[in-house]
Amino acid sequence: MKKNLNHTQAAIDRREFLRKLGLGAGAVAGISVAGCTRKEDASAISAEGTSNAPIPTDKMTHRVNPSTGDSVSLLGYGCMRWPTRPVANGTDGEEKIDQDAVNALVDKAIAHGVNYFDTSPAYCKGHSEEATGIALSRHPRDKYFIATKLSNFAPDTWSREASMEMYRNSFKYLRTDHIDYLLLHAVGMGGSDGDGMPPFNGRYIDNGMLDFLVKEREAGRIRNLGFSYHGDVRVFDYLLSQHDKYKWDFVQIQLNYLDWKHAKELNPRNTDAEYLYTELEKRGIPAVIMEPLLGGRLSKVHDHVAARLKQREPERSVASWAFRYAGTHPGVLTVLSGMTYMEHLEDNLRSFCPLKPLTEEEMQFLYDTADIMVQFPTVPCNDCKYCMPCPYGLDIPGVLLHYNKCVNQGNVPENAQAENYREARRAFLIGYDRSVPKLRQANHCIGCKKCVEHCPQQINIPAEMARIDNFVEHLKQGTL
Repeated sequence: MKKNLNHTQAAIDRREFLRKLGLGAGAVAGISVAGCTRKEDASAISAEGTSNAPIPTDKMTHRVNPSTGDSVSLLGYGCMRWPTRPVANGTDGEEKIDQDAVNALVDKAIAHGVNYFDTSPAYCKGHSEEATGIALSRHPRDKYFIATKLSNFAPDTWSREASMEMYRNSFKYLRTDHIDYLLLHAVGMGGSDGDGMPPFNGRYIDNGMLDFLVKEREAGRIRNLGFSYHGDVRVFDYLLSQHDKYKWDFVQIQLNYLDWKHAKELNPRNTDAEYLYTELEKRGIPAVIMEPLLGGRLSKVHDHVAARLKQREPERSVASWAFRYAGTHPGVLTVLSGMTYMEHLEDNLRSFCPLKPLTEEEMQFLYDTADIMVQFPTVPCNDCKYCMPCPYGLDIPGVLLHYNKCVNQGNVPENAQAENYREARRAFLIGYDRSVPKLRQANHCIGCKKCVEHCPQQINIPAEMARIDNFVEHLKQGTL
């Protein structure tokens, strides 16, 4: 079957598609798709179909970091998506981090063996480090490892003074005298031309910050030094070529069963995870895994794909396949998950307490599943919100996530002759207005491209906004 690489609406015959999935038409009936729920129903995302048996507190799988001998939990806590609550007497829609909920999540995680917590000055509108520091400081310091980043993305933070201030503030907000894992954040991200070397040089070389961080590691204030990679593979290759000089203790990469071979195929600016992981493995550098769920997209798969996964493991969530896949690779030190709700945490604990590695046959089953998934014209948005705020008020992630949800639910009709056209049209348009306020929808994009340089997935966001707006207008007018 020809792969759809440009997000057009591919016409896939239902019987032929189900045959490739290995499903009968009745197999999808009654399937509750993990992740296709509103925020208030988010408990269904990971908990759906999982066991209610107690989770053991002493079975977490650990991996050893060869640089320091750290015994690191294979499940790491990503602190990008801490739960929030409305601000009392605040403006409409204003929210802040729910510290009590964060504390409860951290307590549960540590009680079940999670000891790696990954944050950044850029997460949660700049408040993640502080919330994480409050929660972790309630526990003995030897019970957890702190990972944070020098997230000096904006050119006005590239100066040595601004970068140093950001670095020093991390210690203050995290309430610690040492950082266990310090990362150069998202190296490889570039401007609209995709060239990641000039930003990398400006952020870390020209200002002397990388040399400074190496000295901080020698002084013990940083225990492990690494980088997280997005975008231009030339930066990744350059940094690995400098391994003898900098002695990277770990590298954070995006890895999942869809990106293993299809990342570059889906977006020419991305790099297949197979290449990234293999290059690290050659050098004995441990890999920290981000986006094992692609920002939740691998828990919000198409109904038919969900049915395929559930047939194999009825008692496991759709998301668990992705976590077990990432953890099965022996060179992986920890797999990060941004667990906003207790149900997410509990489901992931079941996947790692202990990990049941995938067999070679199960790995191939997932690769075959990935081949099927690339037939669907979803946009590779991971809801990281690096593109926000939009200077013109668009809810960019909201627009893209609604579109992807409708693709996965079969509510993006190719034309007015589609079998479910009326139902799909209604579902798309009503859902669009409910999930994205009218003043923040795609038709308000002016194509300024300020968002493009901040997108780790290198999505041409203005082009996607124009395409989706055009599709919406045709739906409204009934002219598909």
